[in-house]
Amino acid sequence: MAGDDPHDAGWRWWVGTVATRLGHVWSRPRRLALLLSVLTAVLVYSIGEGIFPYYTSNHDEAVYLQQAAMLLEGHLTLSPPVAESFRPWFFVVDGGDLYPKYTPVTAAIFAVGGLLGAFRFALAGVAALAVALTYAVVSELFDGETGVVAACLLVLSPLFLVQASVFLSYVPAFTLNVLFAWAYLRADRTGSRRFAALAGTAIGLAFWARPYTAVLFATPFICHALWTLRGLDSQALVRQSTTAALGLAGVAAALGYNAVITGDPLVFPYQAFAPLDGPGFGHREIAGYERTYTPTLALEATARNLATYVTDWTPAGIVGTALAGGGLLTVLRRPRLRRDPRVLAVLALVVTIPVGNLYFWGTLNVLGDLSDPSDGLISYLGPYYHLGLLLPTVTLGALGARRVVAVTRRLRSRAANRRVAHATTVVILAVAVVTTGVTAGALVAPLQDNYETTERYEQAYEPFEDREFENAVVFMPDPYGQWLNHPFQALRNDPDFEGDAVYALQHREFAVVDAYPDRTLYRYTFRGEWVPYSGDAVTPRLREIDHVRGERVVLDLSLGVPEAVEILEVRASVNGTGNSTAASLPNDGIDATIEASNGTVTVTSPSFVENLTVPHDGESDLKFVAFVDYGALGGFEYVVRLPLRDDAGDYRSLTPYLEVCERPKRCGGEAAYIPGESRDGVYLNTTLEATDS
Repeated sequence: MAGDDPHDAGWRWWVGTVATRLGHVWSRPRRLALLLSVLTAVLVYSIGEGIFPYYTSNHDEAVYLQQAAMLLEGHLTLSPPVAESFRPWFFVVDGGDLYPKYTPVTAAIFAVGGLLGAFRFALAGVAALAVALTYAVVSELFDGETGVVAACLLVLSPLFLVQASVFLSYVPAFTLNVLFAWAYLRADRTGSRRFAALAGTAIGLAFWARPYTAVLFATPFICHALWTLRGLDSQALVRQSTTAALGLAGVAAALGYNAVITGDPLVFPYQAFAPLDGPGFGHREIAGYERTYTPTLALEATARNLATYVTDWTPAGIVGTALAGGGLLTVLRRPRLRRDPRVLAVLALVVTIPVGNLYFWGTLNVLGDLSDPSDGLISYLGPYYHLGLLLPTVTLGALGARRVVAVTRRLRSRAANRRVAHATTVVILAVAVVTTGVTAGALVAPLQDNYETTERYEQAYEPFEDREFENAVVFMPDPYGQWLNHPFQALRNDPDFEGDAVYALQHREFAVVDAYPDRTLYRYTFRGEWVPYSGDAVTPRLREIDHVRGERVVLDLSLGVPEAVEILEVRASVNGTGNSTAASLPNDGIDATIEASNGTVTVTSPSFVENLTVPHDGESDLKFVAFVDYGALGGFEYVVRLPLRDDAGDYRSLTPYLEVCERPKRCGGEAAYIPGESRDGVYLNTTLEATDS
């Protein structure tokens, strides 16, 4: 019979052996951890798509995504046609080239997602890996069941979920650090040089990604490594030397990258961007923002970060903090645990991360106004500089949770009668319901806050939705200074600056036009203050604009005069030099003509008391202002800014910027004229042309 075939019996034996070993490897806790990792990937992807489609109020996301796109095309730097007009946020100008202030490790991780079809795939993968590695670390210290609980607690952390869903470096760096912790502990237990090598590689990459964060995370494990060498164990020496060598290789890679990018191996790109940024007390400064960072401020800022962490951002909110407290009591009451150097290495992160971050002024900046708990990025993204605390928190939380379960079972089993047992069950269920509600609230609150900001972004980006550009240049405003993608992160250029749409600043516009002579020109403006995180939305306008050239440039202008106006005064100026006149108040509005030729600009109108003539310096814009005065009721200004250049006898101009300024502080970027959005009787119409005499 076929069943008696020795080859068939041998085949069945091998299959059975493999199945048995796989069943041993994929024990129930491991299967649960794998399932949880997959679910986390789906959850993080969904949060990213649903809550952060336009990214966050931390505009660093665009830096990493721009850098990821560069790496996919084999570039470490950008070479735009006009560097000043195409400088993205947090990029350093180096001659005519630009490079980001961040190292390429995080961007390279995101680039993997780009290779798979979407950058968000990388976020999902990193989140899943972080959960799996958290399970692995805690299992290494205790057992698989405790590891699964720790992994669940990580997923229940608002800090982890929010940070894992956005394109920032904190969760990728955290994942590399946790990979290092697991590989190090595994190597320590098994003596494996392969895991020692993996540990060194992971911490080397973590250092390259976020140097200071990696040092703070690695410090307890370095102390543990030195402790293992106390007995002059040759195997331990080889193992720890392997980890150290590969870790230092990562440091060398970071320094080599510095040498290529900044020209000095000891100068990181972030230092080239802002030499007074980074760790240290005293005068700190970045991009025009400066503070004197003192130890007193450091203590106050750290206390605020930690208080916010334990109340709002730990796993399940305050529930996770309570469980972690219970886990700490468990460790203190068990001599075996409190004397275990491996456990102490993980729990020591509770000390090294907060203490180390005292020395970094970013822990102050994340808070915004110290007197306002709702201010700063911490309200939306959590205390992200302390994200590494999640590993010891979920470790202690898992111990605390298992302790709660054990005590609950013991109480119920010791109930004297059925009625007491039922009462105990009711109390347990009530506590579980309350805990579930607190957990849901802790998770939903920051997501809701961020979604409300996204709704404001959605209104700002509305002109770009369902619009297909073809061979276009879009001039963008700069509410935060002369930077692209700050705040408009979703409108990024391709690394070669040759996409269907090229986005440029409203700076050196004619140089941009010359660089793209055959493209259709657009200008994006908005009305309102750019504070989407405060609940206010802007009203946007995207319009096609003209570029004209000739011996004479003529702008025909008409503006409305509301009925209650008492006085109307106009002024024309070039680079601050000009003159003004009064105007009559016709009911049908005012018509004026602005003409540039032969080195002068004239503004004429039948309504003016006298016409205006202003000398032109050949390169400055013309500014025309009409002040509309309601008397005791106040007033507003029409502002027309006409880009104007004298190019070897020919004048060049672009469609003017139009503003209706009801608040002087909003003039120059936040007061764009939006047809149909202004009060009755207020309007601005222009027609631009150029002619040869």
